[in-house]
Amino acid sequence: MTARSTIGLLAILALLLQACSETRMLPQGQYLYDGSKIIIHAPDSISRKQKKGLHEQMEDLIRPRANSSLLGIRFKLLIYNAMGHTRSKGLRHWIQDKLGEPPVVASLSVFEKNRAVLQNRLQNRGFFQDTVKLDTTSKKRKIKSIYTAETGPQYTINKVTYPVDSTEVNKQIQKISKRSLLRPGDAYDLDMIKNERTRIDARLKQRGYYYFSPDYILALVDSTVGHQKVNIRVIVKKSTPLKAEEVYRINDVIVFADYDVQADTDWHALHPKIYEGYNIIDPEERFRPKIFGKALVFKPGDLYNRRDHDLSLGRLINLGVFKFVKVRFEEVDSVSKKLNAFYYLTPMEKKSIQFQVSGLTKSDDANGGLLSVTWRNRSLFKGAELFTLSFYGGLEKQFVSKGETINTSKLGVDMNLFVPRIIGLSFKGNSAFVPKTKINLGYEYFERSSQYTLNSFKTSFGYIWKESTIKEHQLNIITINYVRPSNITPEFQAQLDTNITLARSIERQFIIGPNYNFNVNTQLKPNHKKNNFYFNANVDLSSNVLGWVTGADIDKGKVVTILNTPFSQYVRGELDFRHYLSFSPTTTLASRATGGVGYAYGNSNVMPFIKEFFAGGANDIRAFRARSLGPGTYYAGNRATTFLPDQPGDVKLELNTELRFKLFSIFRWAFFADAGNVWTLREDTSRPGSKFTGQFLREMGVGVGTGIRLDISILIIRFDLGIPVREPYLPAGSRWVFDTKNMVWNFAIGYPF
Repeated sequence: MTARSTIGLLAILALLLQACSETRMLPQGQYLYDGSKIIIHAPDSISRKQKKGLHEQMEDLIRPRANSSLLGIRFKLLIYNAMGHTRSKGLRHWIQDKLGEPPVVASLSVFEKNRAVLQNRLQNRGFFQDTVKLDTTSKKRKIKSIYTAETGPQYTINKVTYPVDSTEVNKQIQKISKRSLLRPGDAYDLDMIKNERTRIDARLKQRGYYYFSPDYILALVDSTVGHQKVNIRVIVKKSTPLKAEEVYRINDVIVFADYDVQADTDWHALHPKIYEGYNIIDPEERFRPKIFGKALVFKPGDLYNRRDHDLSLGRLINLGVFKFVKVRFEEVDSVSKKLNAFYYLTPMEKKSIQFQVSGLTKSDDANGGLLSVTWRNRSLFKGAELFTLSFYGGLEKQFVSKGETINTSKLGVDMNLFVPRIIGLSFKGNSAFVPKTKINLGYEYFERSSQYTLNSFKTSFGYIWKESTIKEHQLNIITINYVRPSNITPEFQAQLDTNITLARSIERQFIIGPNYNFNVNTQLKPNHKKNNFYFNANVDLSSNVLGWVTGADIDKGKVVTILNTPFSQYVRGELDFRHYLSFSPTTTLASRATGGVGYAYGNSNVMPFIKEFFAGGANDIRAFRARSLGPGTYYAGNRATTFLPDQPGDVKLELNTELRFKLFSIFRWAFFADAGNVWTLREDTSRPGSKFTGQFLREMGVGVGTGIRLDISILIIRFDLGIPVREPYLPAGSRWVFDTKNMVWNFAIGYPF
């Protein structure tokens, strides 16, 4: 863009801003709300950190919010005004409604309400000698509200006392008080008092007080102690109902395993089946009673316990076979102090089938699609098992140099059986999530036109269990992968004879061993925290014991085979850490540090191709084509062509950061930077410069870019443009570039991390 055109564009923008005044659409007598300002005058005893925290709390309470702005300009308001008075339909209305934002009108009555709310918040935080004053400033039909808080010292807790009389409920509260949230010396805080009431109620419900409620707890605050201190006396209200102070036990547990809202619920007349003390009503015998014995925690005669109440509900939901789960407790009579527990369970459809069609495009100029059909059978053996059977097929075409194409097709079947218990081990979890055993069996036929065919078989047996909503463990006791190549064409064989890396990608492989994965993801639990984290650790072992027992040693020429195929022997570890910093509900800085290392020994001197690490691609280092970066300073392709073969490595290090924010409606935008590479642990003569050394940081590839995303709730459609700014395969000293000639477009579904 020339200087003249730039000046012209700025002039047009200035005229537009002038023509679309921010207050143009306001009726006569109304003013635009220009935001608020909070000033706090506090004594020296209030630290800067406390003052800042108080300021943030008060800002969060101000309503309404002023019109959004960028660099001081309210673009959305200007768009709204530019459209003028529109009808309820049409393009102008859509632009005004979706891209614009109506003016926020100033209201003195709202300002006064805010002042009262702020004063109340200060008092709730222990500032009893405070005053909040309201003032306004106006300019060009805009009004800003100014709130000035004159605070005295913050009151602190001097002493906390709990009931001392001899009633049983008060004795329990005395025991509970040892872990009180109200501690002498802490600042007075009304929210903390409310939390203490909730804590007492929760602990009493752990002790059988089913009918108790936080509302029955009263905290009497005496602020006349002096020296800016308060005494707090916690008592049980005199108006508390008698049954709220009684301990209740479980009488009968009745399970309607196939509940319908129109069904008869007279459980005595339905002749329930008795199993371990439970009354199971399942006329069609859809479920084995054993699953309820494992899922339900309550037993007849047990003391009512809220934790067991919630634990039972969680386990029933997480069995995955019930659409609705509801529990109701009913008092047997007014004398026995017993409760009947009724569980109403509405099963999901036992069998279902799902069709899925997807398209793909890769940065290595490959395009294609995949069709899969999945059949599900819930409770296959009437024990809440989930069986899935998937058939899939896909086609892909990759354009290489000089108009040449490579066609890839695959067909496969995959079977999974999830059993809601740990088979073969004694496992007593204390979580609402039911531990599961997973059994997998699969086969895939893979063909690349005019090159080769691969037949691969896989099977595994392992366990999945969750500590909580955010923590999950997966342990595969045994996994077996067997890959057998066939139909290798003479032309492709000639390439294999001269390209070791390419030969490894289709070599006959036998992988036998366990693996373990641990995952923590705080975002799985809905929250409004500023910081969220994701951590994943994986350890993968293959034939370590088998190699030791057989004495396999490829370096000494002793290679042990199974079915005429050498088994792979290695150890492999991988870590993935992510941090999400939220500036607002629609603006996030996402960062990732990930890497791994694999070491082959004994019966192998190279890692299996499918267990290697790769760099580059839509979810990786986006300025480089998929799986083409590295290893190290090695460059595999011809820069005059678009075709770059996959480049595996034994070591990987990658760093990413991405600023994500909302534009309007379903459109999101992002700016990103990626860095990383892969390396080999051993010298690879066919790929000079690939070995991992102490100079690895100087061999990192770096890319920057930007992208647009469409958030349509059920999925994220992503378009990213990456530009290399550091190319490790260039001569040292000239690796920092801004290579717009080799920009890479990425199309993908979902965020990269």
